[in-house]
Amino acid sequence: MTDHIELPFCFRFRVRYGECDAQGVVFNARYADFVDIAVNEYIRTLFGDYQRLLDQDLDIQVVSLTVNWKAPAKFDDVLEARIRAGRIGNTSFTLHLEFYRFGENQLIADADITYVMIQPSKMAKVTVPGTIRELLEAGAPGVLISHAGEQVQEG
Repeated sequence: MTDHIELPFCFRFRVRYGECDAQGVVFNARYADFVDIAVNEYIRTLFGDYQRLLDQDLDIQVVSLTVNWKAPAKFDDVLEARIRAGRIGNTSFTLHLEFYRFGENQLIADADITYVMIQPSKMAKVTVPGTIRELLEAGAPGVLISHAGEQVQEG
């Protein structure tokens, strides 16, 4: 019997023409946009509307983003960002993303983005609240959000 490994949270999107460079591949700086869009969907899934954080006088700010490229992505490719929590510290947390071309197992790129939790009214770091820590630890395994418009067959 094989153990079932559940996929982490997945966000699918289609590469647009304007995101490619003169070489015909996704321009490296666009991956920061891809990370941001994917993480926004992940945060919305975990925490609900972003305003919920702000209503608690909480916010997150990026303090680090690293991207490693493994293979090119091209115009009209459907990419799938798989997201899971990395290190969750006292005042910060890291999310790990892996980008795959939809339907393939080849890793296109991976990224780590670290956020610090702040209190906007004081513009100061604060401890990651227990409720948010629990949500980050649980993640959103098996959740799929797609903006790609790919055909999905039901049933």
